[in-house]
Amino acid sequence: MKGRSVAEVLAGLAILIVAGGFLVYAITGSGRSMMASTAGITLTARFDRVDGLAPGADVRIAGVKVGNVVSQRIDPQTFLAVLTLRVDGGLRIPDDTSAEITSEGLLGGKYVALVPGGGERLLRDGGEIRITQSAVSLESLLGRFIFSVTEMNQNRQGAEGGGNAPAPAPAGGAPR
Repeated sequence: MKGRSVAEVLAGLAILIVAGGFLVYAITGSGRSMMASTAGITLTARFDRVDGLAPGADVRIAGVKVGNVVSQRIDPQTFLAVLTLRVDGGLRIPDDTSAEITSEGLLGGKYVALVPGGGERLLRDGGEIRITQSAVSLESLLGRFIFSVTEMNQNRQGAEGGGNAPAPAPAGGAPR
């Protein structure tokens, strides 16, 4: 420690402790863990699209977090996105439960919402949720809306005679 005073070393140590505290707070506050969660059951679900959903995203029932997305991959035969979910093992989830990818808000993140069914049989560890609804693309919805408004305006202009088409000939032949 040539050229360093005790005060400098203590100040550096204090900064490292504070940075470590912020790191622990950020990890625990986000609902994620540094250790892999082994409690719970593993389920899979297949979706057409999983736009914006990443591993670590929440799995919720009635808005309450009950698990998270562990991984995602593409099925090479069907080209569907296959999500692996880890869900609280204490829950008795019926086998006719549906899964849908939902947004927290207009600009919020996405999560998997489970909607329990009424079946008597339960999903077990390694089970598959067969009823799924894929993510809705905001860009696609806006594009459809703009297209339909444009088409509606063009139809209205054509009905009001605002177009440049010639007037139709009178019925029954030439005028008298």
